[in-house]
Amino acid sequence: MATAYDLCFVTVGDRKTAEEISSGLLEEKLAACVSAVPGLESAYWWKDRIEKSSETLLIIKTRRALREDIIQFVKEHHPYSVPETVFTEIAAGSRDYLDWLGANTLFTTNIPLDKDSGDKKEI
Repeated sequence: MATAYDLCFVTVGDRKTAEEISSGLLEEKLAACVSAVPGLESAYWWKDRIEKSSETLLIIKTRRALREDIIQFVKEHHPYSVPETVFTEIAAGSRDYLDWLGANTLFTTNIPLDKDSGDKKEI
């Protein structure tokens, strides 16, 4: 039985960005919890080449209804031109934890994406 909640994964290249995105998501009630896992080594295709970088993985616990809002928030606050923002549903979990998650996130919101946000760093 599926729940109304998701995990969202976002990778960032530095501690400052991890803290800014984590704090912003929590302050806006787009996430109930954000776990930062440092020491991730990523290898990926970028501009026809394989790149490697050290990153931090953000694991964001949120409501499924907030997916688009989180994508917009990350785009607005992330220095990468194509930030990773992927979701997987929480299929099941402790009722107490899921109730807490729901109580600490908005039901839905609309954050306007600033299309004139300036230069974005490419990954």
